[in-house]
Amino acid sequence: MRICLAQLNYTVGDIKGNCRQIIETIERIRADKSADLVVFSELAICGYPPEDLLLRKDLHYLVGDALTAIAEASGDLHVVIGHPERGDHVIYNSASVLHDGRVIGTYHKHCLPNYSVFDEKRYFTAGREPLVVDIKGVRVGLVICEDLWFEEPVASARSQGAQLIVSPNASPYHYGQEKIRAAQVASRSRESGLPIVYVNQVGGQDELVFDGRSMAFDDKGRQIWQASAFSTDFGYVEVDEHGNLSGEDYRPEIVTEEADVYQALVLGVRDYVQKNGFPGVLLGLSGGIDSALTLAVAVDALGPERVRAIMMPFHYTADISIEDAREEAQSLGCSFEIVPIEEIYDAFMAALQPHFDGREPDIAEQNIQARCRGTLLMAMSNKFGELVLTTGNKSEVAVGYSTLYGDMAGGFDVLKDVPKTLVYRLAKYRNRQAIVIPERVITRPPSAELAPDQKDEDNLPPYPVLDGILDCYIVRDLSLEEMVAEGYAEADVRQVMRLVDINEHKRRQAPPGVRISRRAFGRDRRYPITSGFGRQFKQ
Repeated sequence: MRICLAQLNYTVGDIKGNCRQIIETIERIRADKSADLVVFSELAICGYPPEDLLLRKDLHYLVGDALTAIAEASGDLHVVIGHPERGDHVIYNSASVLHDGRVIGTYHKHCLPNYSVFDEKRYFTAGREPLVVDIKGVRVGLVICEDLWFEEPVASARSQGAQLIVSPNASPYHYGQEKIRAAQVASRSRESGLPIVYVNQVGGQDELVFDGRSMAFDDKGRQIWQASAFSTDFGYVEVDEHGNLSGEDYRPEIVTEEADVYQALVLGVRDYVQKNGFPGVLLGLSGGIDSALTLAVAVDALGPERVRAIMMPFHYTADISIEDAREEAQSLGCSFEIVPIEEIYDAFMAALQPHFDGREPDIAEQNIQARCRGTLLMAMSNKFGELVLTTGNKSEVAVGYSTLYGDMAGGFDVLKDVPKTLVYRLAKYRNRQAIVIPERVITRPPSAELAPDQKDEDNLPPYPVLDGILDCYIVRDLSLEEMVAEGYAEADVRQVMRLVDINEHKRRQAPPGVRISRRAFGRDRRYPITSGFGRQFKQ
């Protein structure tokens, strides 16, 4: 039996569009006679994760119609397709086997993840029964995604005579996740003595990116095939009547962290813009490294004709910042415009003068500069329909080194989950492909340029120290004592903890951004805004 692993890019909620894509794939495979079984990913019909769309009855009517249409298209081909199934007061995360116009079996996911970005127990009821079907003389058992992380579902299928496990998945990306997945599936194959065909989806969905990398393992836990990363792909493996799986020679993919993360950012931006119907994007290009990297990602994702860079200088903007911004835009071939903010700022200050009179300039005046820029970008967005990309990195987002309704104003933050130290590495990686970020942008001390001779390190620990503490506190959940034991100065740790805690309200109002780590702000990390927890650690 020849199996096609169909790694496709779906849009959540677009039942008709997803159905059309699935049927086109089935018809092509049937016409080519290239496979006996085609496997699609988890919840392929509605896209993953559908979230509270699952609570709508009309979604389930559309899913039912789509499942019927896909079954009718199956003909002599066997199809495994993921979809939600609504019963009496329950919803299941299901996968059905279709053949010759009908559903010949349906499996309900047993193990429902409810951690990190997952909240499946909010929607689904766990299944209990295995499903094993005969396809071309091979006994095929179904499990879905998280089921592979536990022994019972595969063992249950084997007890029913399964010779092969087929698993639809929707496993989101974070750096290193592909190695964790592969190790888990290999372990399950060795443990059960069964080959496993694993099909993942690909594409961006709000904060999440799905990297694909569908794969197949033989009964000894050896990987025999893997799909491409961050793109649609179709792979083929064969299984004989004894359940022996074979395929093309597998050569492990060697990818650096920078290359992997950069691809994830590009895919996340492209799909967010295109699936939401924006004609293009615009961003404030400051001459700093964050906006330079954001611009490069945007152009690589969308093409230069769909990207506009706006430089908005003020008194404190260095001439080299304007020069570098212009050079970046020219190198990437995108539109570049200069819109000074002096007159706008002066108008604000004139209106506020009676209220600010007698008070020394401070952070309020700095934030007005940022809000002038945010207002300009949002006005252009409204006028032309383009999405504003914000440029804050994870380090800044964590400690609130950003201005509400200023540089945080926009629809999508490309670098939201990218620490500052990784920003530098990604900039250098992109320049190895072609130099698009001037070297002095990378080597200059970072500055918001909102005050004379301002440097980020005037108010924050050096970024290598800051990012180390943030990883301990945000990703690893270490205590003050544990962070100090790892070598960080107690004063730095206390400062960073305080800044993270008091800026939760900003993050709640921040735009979404691409998740590339195992603990991102947003779906991953849900902390209360009002909390006395941090006050217990004050000196």
